[in-house]
Amino acid sequence: MRRLIADLPPPIDFRGGERHAPMTEGTFLRDRGKLRGADAVAAILLLEDRRYVLQLRDDMEGIFYPGHWGCFGGAVDRGEAPPQALRRELKEELEFDAGAFEEFTRFDFDLSRLGQQRVFRIYYEVPVTSSAFSRMVLHEGAEVRAFTGAEILGEPRVTPYDAFAIFLHYCRQRFQP
Repeated sequence: MRRLIADLPPPIDFRGGERHAPMTEGTFLRDRGKLRGADAVAAILLLEDRRYVLQLRDDMEGIFYPGHWGCFGGAVDRGEAPPQALRRELKEELEFDAGAFEEFTRFDFDLSRLGQQRVFRIYYEVPVTSSAFSRMVLHEGAEVRAFTGAEILGEPRVTPYDAFAIFLHYCRQRFQP
């Protein structure tokens, strides 16, 4: 479904007291479908005002953390370099042609005790102008929204690995060489 970001309703104002809906089982815990780890890339989409652009993942079976906020990105296809995969994923998910970007961090996951292999997730910092943000077209996910670092890190349903990457990015000045 094609939805221009500019045509989406404004974000919900949670200041009225009901900030977080109670966590329900939903698809997240009810799903019994098989999951398969894969090498992946993720975009830390950063607007000029330092807000992070994130996706509310579809609440569907067969994906990691359905119904949670997370970074845009996805699996690296066979024979594809990670930066190529990121460009492809952003084009497919948002019709966004990323300009220059750089690697921010990498997480490695050892899934061998689950009968699978070691996989990585590489995060890239991707600058986004407000003009480019308004032209994005959402093709994957239930919603897209821009959050300050404090806002997204206060949300109860954020994919944990993406939350950690955003925390590292948001608090990067606290890390001393």
